[in-house]
Amino acid sequence: MTFPPSRTIHFLCAYFVFTCIFGQEAVSSVSASPPSSPCALVAANNGSLLYVAEQAAKRISVLSIPERKVIQQIEMPAPPTGLAFSPNESTLYVTCAAPEGTLVLVSTETCKIIKEVKAGFGACSPVVRSDGSRIYICNQYENSISVIDATRNKEIACVPVGREPISAVLSLNDAFLFIANQLPMGPSDRDVVATTIQVLSTGGLQIVDEIELPNGSMALKDLSISPDGKYIFATHILARFHMPTTQLERGWMNTNALSILDASERKLINTVLLDNVDRGAANPWGVTCTSDGKFACVTHAGTHELSLINIPGLLEKLEAVPRYRAASSGNTYTYSSPTTSIEDVPNDLTFLVDLRRRIQLPGNGPRAVVVIGNAAYVANYFSSDINVVPLSMDSRVQVETIQLQEETECNRIQEGEKLFHDATLCFQGWQSCSSCHPNARADALNWDLLNDGMGNPKNTKSLLLSHQTPPAMSLGVRADAETAVRAGIKHILFTVRPEEDAIAMDEYLKSLKPAPSPYLKKGKLQSSAKRGRKIFFSEEAGCASCHSGPYYTNLQTYDVGTKGHLDRKEIFDTPMLIELWRSGPYLHDGRAKTLRDVLTTCNTDDKHGKTSHLTESEIAELEDFLLSL
Repeated sequence: MTFPPSRTIHFLCAYFVFTCIFGQEAVSSVSASPPSSPCALVAANNGSLLYVAEQAAKRISVLSIPERKVIQQIEMPAPPTGLAFSPNESTLYVTCAAPEGTLVLVSTETCKIIKEVKAGFGACSPVVRSDGSRIYICNQYENSISVIDATRNKEIACVPVGREPISAVLSLNDAFLFIANQLPMGPSDRDVVATTIQVLSTGGLQIVDEIELPNGSMALKDLSISPDGKYIFATHILARFHMPTTQLERGWMNTNALSILDASERKLINTVLLDNVDRGAANPWGVTCTSDGKFACVTHAGTHELSLINIPGLLEKLEAVPRYRAASSGNTYTYSSPTTSIEDVPNDLTFLVDLRRRIQLPGNGPRAVVVIGNAAYVANYFSSDINVVPLSMDSRVQVETIQLQEETECNRIQEGEKLFHDATLCFQGWQSCSSCHPNARADALNWDLLNDGMGNPKNTKSLLLSHQTPPAMSLGVRADAETAVRAGIKHILFTVRPEEDAIAMDEYLKSLKPAPSPYLKKGKLQSSAKRGRKIFFSEEAGCASCHSGPYYTNLQTYDVGTKGHLDRKEIFDTPMLIELWRSGPYLHDGRAKTLRDVLTTCNTDDKHGKTSHLTESEIAELEDFLLSL
């Protein structure tokens, strides 16, 4: 779904100032505290300083590279998500992703907050024009791009984009902004389901291109442009969602990918797999290029690695691949030469052999990465540290670790979150729980899980409140979420783990809190949604007869006329309705792109609520209410 340009979120954040004197006695250690969750990095002062956004700690740490320690900390009004500098580095721009998203301006001279500018829900990935005149911000949960006038410190435009924009880069001439949408839009019961990279004209402030990624592309995390401006690199998962989930070997369910785009022609060149034949490289996240264009550095958040990829060699090899498969080659691959044409490349687990070095990191959950000099600096989300990785193909080089705070033991919820994102638990490291449940929500794909037989794929469900609303799965085949968690470990990760791991994951999932809907205004229903609420609870519509209670479900199963041509049963679990605004597509098979489709075209014989008598405006009001939950 795409939110309208006129945003419903109002700026509520208070103005915070953390007074700190830059250059005072260095902070060499920090008192024991929960993981700080470093998630974004930016280097300054010719690489002598590294600014680290620590999401859970709600602060920016300033790291001295020569001294290898934190010398300053700047408290933020909300969890920081992204960092960027003004061209002269006098101002640090920090996106903070509270529901009332903000762009926080910090003086690098005084380390004081000097201004807060309203942005959108889930603000992240600030990008600054080369002349410093504008800042572009991805509003992840509002599906929009905020355009900030840097001279007036004011939003001048808000452009609707795809689903969950999470990263962006400018072309070298600042003419185009390339936007990474994390998840696919549209129904999930189609043959082709994939997310896209959109191209925004910075002059006209409108989307002028949409670059399609290969079928199954999702969990798109980061973009990086080559120093010469010719290429853009994108990290994402390449899901094989058409396959029944019977095995993991050779990336049967999920492979992990790097897509290469031609920046000038604004088109996809090809997609290469980051996995090996017998070893997955789960959850690729951050990507950056070295200043000489020699290497691309890719973090693997699931397997705790850094890939160092030879860019010239990769481009040369892609250029040499035949455009079409020779007639004599047929459609079969051989292990020695699986690629016979460009269409084979996204399936070739050997393509990066001799072009890439996989470096195991001592940290946990590597995400952001920057290059300073001859080393890559990697932020580890779960271990609250920075790994320093020499840029060399020599396997003998050592990885250094810089602690951001004293190491502490995780509580059970924090341990469960780590395990949920950890692909080293999985057979051969192909995926983690978060591969199909980003942020413990849904990936917008249909999967043919074997818990209800084979050949009847179902849409991935959000895990929010899953423990509070049994049974689990669309058909209710698992009595509760606890049972489903243990089945997932065994049948999706294909592993055996101690019961303590499952208990920790249970605690993490039970701790999840619903995010307030971006359709709310100052936390309250708008007038149209209030009218929709009356319709929802009316006896005439009958919605509340099944969607009742605090989670809008009576925990029962019904035949609501939504059986599809692949389904063997017609009775489905009544889903809870909290966070409907972020859980599409809808219905058990994802056939409904929008809630309007659920209420109209997918509501045969009024079995799914009596809506056929409602006017267009009443349908819109009911939809507004549901999207506000």
